[in-house]
Amino acid sequence: MTSLEGLAYASDPLDRGSYLREDAAAVSALRARADARALLIARDMPVLRRVPAGLDPLLAIAEIEALGGAKVEALLGVLPDGAPVFAALLPDEAVVEQADASDGFLDRRVLVVPGRDDLKMIDLRSIAAGGLVPAPQASMLASAKALLAWHARRSFCSNCGARTSVGAGGWRRECAGCGMQHFPRTDPVVIMLAIHGDACLLGRQPRFPKGMYSALAGFLEPGETIEQAVRREIMEEAGVACGAVRYFASQPWPFPSSLMIGCFAEASSREVTVDKVELEDARWFSREEALALLEKRHPDGLVAPVPMAIAHHLLKAWVLGEAR
Repeated sequence: MTSLEGLAYASDPLDRGSYLREDAAAVSALRARADARALLIARDMPVLRRVPAGLDPLLAIAEIEALGGAKVEALLGVLPDGAPVFAALLPDEAVVEQADASDGFLDRRVLVVPGRDDLKMIDLRSIAAGGLVPAPQASMLASAKALLAWHARRSFCSNCGARTSVGAGGWRRECAGCGMQHFPRTDPVVIMLAIHGDACLLGRQPRFPKGMYSALAGFLEPGETIEQAVRREIMEEAGVACGAVRYFASQPWPFPSSLMIGCFAEASSREVTVDKVELEDARWFSREEALALLEKRHPDGLVAPVPMAIAHHLLKAWVLGEAR
């Protein structure tokens, strides 16, 4: 099978310690350990420490208080060496925004921690794409970002409107008003490569970087199977009917909290009708063209997604003849 080397956020090394979450004393004892570390998020962006070897996201627990305290804390789990890891959401005022050139695809905000030249803030997509921290650390950051983003948007009970509090070591929100318990959500997304003989179907959205074509994708709807969602999304976006669907691999995607479910789908024809609301374009690529996309040598300057994304690996597996 094709190597998934480079696939981002899929190598979390933690024992998540779900059996510890209900024991507040155990969580507190872990936090008090000398080897406890924290992954800090402020304004949806990780805080990293500059070190001689590069950047380190695992900061001392004391940094939480040094940077203004946490709005929310959660026990992420325990590393193989026994060190506990917590995630903490810092108050917005802990950082200052100096500029924002975000384009809808890349987060290009420039955030700084005042008076702390030893700290650097970089968006999670850039961290993974640039290999700025080891893959296991990027995966832990993805968990922290997704979990804390959920907390940031769930301060009030969706059942009665009362303010909620944090429970279960940061993995639940509780409503004292009506007793409702709220749990972190993950939104399942199908991302698929339709294939027909020696051609595959790729599309592009207007927000994509210039020249990039990728696999089609869309959210699962209530009551759907993965296979049904794959067929529906390809039909809706490109007007192509598909039959057999085969699972390939999955990838956590913390923007803000999705699970990308990669599949191949057998198309029944190559007739394409593009949904211009969803896509700017969709077209069939031959195997040689797809290889040229991956190798950045397509004559029209077209490119595939980078290896951090599962779409890259779907395309690569098909090029190598592994999409059966």
